[in-house]
Amino acid sequence: MNKWTVALAATGVVSLASAVLAEESHPLNTMLPSTTLSGYVDTSAIYNFGTGAGQAARFVNTGSDRQDGFNVNVVKIALEKPLDEGTWSAGYKAELWAGPDAIALPGSNFASNLALKQAYVTLRAPVGNGLDFKIGQYDPIIGYEVADAVSNPNFSRSFGFQIEPLSHTGILANYQFTEAVGLAVGVANTHFGGINAKASTFKGGKLVDESLKTYQAGVTLKAPDSWGWIAGSSVYGGIIDGGISGAKDSLNLYAGVSLSTPLKALSVGFSYDYLANGYNNGYGNYGAASGGGPAFANSSPTSYANAFAVYASYQITEKLKANLRGEYANSSGGIFLPVGSNDEQITGLTATFDYSLWANVVTRAEFRWDHAAGGSGPAGLNVFDGQRNDLSLALNVIYKF
Repeated sequence: MNKWTVALAATGVVSLASAVLAEESHPLNTMLPSTTLSGYVDTSAIYNFGTGAGQAARFVNTGSDRQDGFNVNVVKIALEKPLDEGTWSAGYKAELWAGPDAIALPGSNFASNLALKQAYVTLRAPVGNGLDFKIGQYDPIIGYEVADAVSNPNFSRSFGFQIEPLSHTGILANYQFTEAVGLAVGVANTHFGGINAKASTFKGGKLVDESLKTYQAGVTLKAPDSWGWIAGSSVYGGIIDGGISGAKDSLNLYAGVSLSTPLKALSVGFSYDYLANGYNNGYGNYGAASGGGPAFANSSPTSYANAFAVYASYQITEKLKANLRGEYANSSGGIFLPVGSNDEQITGLTATFDYSLWANVVTRAEFRWDHAAGGSGPAGLNVFDGQRNDLSLALNVIYKF
């Protein structure tokens, strides 16, 4: 990869997996030979060990409608023209999701299971080490996991992912001061709203659009190559503030750590997410209000939510890799459990085994156990009997192109 790709990956702006996919892509046979086509087809099969059990709120790909059956989750198509190094260069990226998972994205068309995941213009100014801009709809700058399942260590998403925004419409600037220090700052229309949605508020008894904006910042610190076995490890911190109407703005705080270890085959990670005054979109994530628009002033916000996760990955053989995730989350109620309670608490344990047998294919088996640890009122994973445990086994097969 070129140094700009590595720098952007270090700041969390792009994932290494998506960068590899882009580099493996082939130029389109069009008037734009530098444009690349890539994507994937994501399928799964899930068996739930319970009877009529509900699921903890994570993401739509493991929702109640996906249990005990075979599923097509999403098809992704991406067109991209990457930036050139060291010049006043320009490019773009456009990503389309088609399939049931698309309903969760702010850019979705709920009638047709289609969503515009990202659509932005990229610009580079040869200032210092290079100042890069994204203008349009882009992925959030926080999170240990991303919306694309193929880029995550596990098939199911974390509780932290559940309380993060899924995209923003705005402008994002990235600057890599050194190989070890990177910064991203941006401003967007809304915290959780759909494409082009504006934050709205009541003024003079009427619902009006005002210049409420969401502000974002993130910094990455990466261990240099001279630090021995810990080289490549990184620490990331990010904040997303404002852009939601009503009495209180939404606030996301995020911290993530990715560590190399003396064992080359073993890597570990840690993440912490905090959300204040989020709004439930009803489709598996705290985000846009129903219909993909902004969360209006009469929406019901949650007071707070916390999510902790610990990750471990071990390359057992050349083809077999094990990924483990342990989690704890709590909230003021109604975020993670289908049977909500005040001060709800939930734990999760996920074991995913990834075996590379076919070229360009991700094949993995996953076992997950979620436990409703309690709260100050009734809590559980089943609407009818308050069942506190949910155990499931999933097979995920993804073809990348």
